[in-house]
Amino acid sequence: MNRVTELVARLAIAPAVICCPCFALATDLSDAFDRVEPAVLIIEAYKHRPGSDPDRPSRAAGLGSGVLISDDGQALTASHLVQTADSIHVQFVNGDQALARVIASEPMADVALIQLSNVPEGINPVVLADSDTVRVGEEVFVVGAPYGISHTLTVGHISARRPADSLDGGFGLGEYLQTDAAINQGNSGGPLFNLDGQLIGIVSHIESTSGGNEGLGFAVASNTVRDQLLAQERRWSGLEGRYIRGPLAEALNLPQSAGILVQRVARGSMSERLGLREGSIEITIDGDSLLLGGDVILEVEGIPIAGRQAYLAIRKRMGDKSPSDPVRLTVFRAGERIELAAPACADC
Repeated sequence: MNRVTELVARLAIAPAVICCPCFALATDLSDAFDRVEPAVLIIEAYKHRPGSDPDRPSRAAGLGSGVLISDDGQALTASHLVQTADSIHVQFVNGDQALARVIASEPMADVALIQLSNVPEGINPVVLADSDTVRVGEEVFVVGAPYGISHTLTVGHISARRPADSLDGGFGLGEYLQTDAAINQGNSGGPLFNLDGQLIGIVSHIESTSGGNEGLGFAVASNTVRDQLLAQERRWSGLEGRYIRGPLAEALNLPQSAGILVQRVARGSMSERLGLREGSIEITIDGDSLLLGGDVILEVEGIPIAGRQAYLAIRKRMGDKSPSDPVRLTVFRAGERIELAAPACADC
């Protein structure tokens, strides 16, 4: 073979050598997507207007995603999507639908466990991976419903690992995986997978100046999900509250330096059984929207509201209670301290 013929032969082989790994990667990704797609859920959360039929949802409160993790119909999603939902409707890729209810939630890690009323035959749950093995630079993919366009796949990499206290927005527990995979409204609660199709995170939120994807997405790491929600009993409060202190606490004449301003309360939740009153007057302070007129929680189980350490102490105290034990709150309502109590579970 002369030099020219040899050079031509090498150039002919080179594209195949270069392209083969890419083809294999695309094939692996397609195979992984095919395996996990049936377990991905589209979730619609509803709030009911006062006096409306509880069996008929009156307005959508949120659209997001979730993922099936057990044969008996347990699924994971984002806490902020379902925390104060009065009803939850789930749709599978084959068009089948189910109702769901929250059975556990950890808002400070933005993850919730829901129970589906039914699961179509032939749909297998996903495998929860060990997120400690995830490496920065690893290729990952997200499946969800960005802007309601269901079962959309986006691909990216792990950009960083972030401890919770490094993020704004009240995400105070656990670890978050940062990714540049495209995440938009409707992806919340959806799964973040490795290329083996194993669940390594639950999509939580994005950092964005435009409101859309800018390559800064965050998912709750699977080991945080396991530690904060699955390895120990977590009840669903059904409460959306805002921690207030300083000038706002003074303006509301709180008898202590801080409290939790009740924003919304879900039907059928522990907060509703306690008789907590949600806010009804919307105001904006420094661009931040708040609902006033509701209760302000001062103490839970005798522990005053006073930041992160108080929250952790309350959470531990609640975890030590049996389902039939009463939960006791002190709230500030219409200028008075009021004591509230109710069982933690609905049918105790």
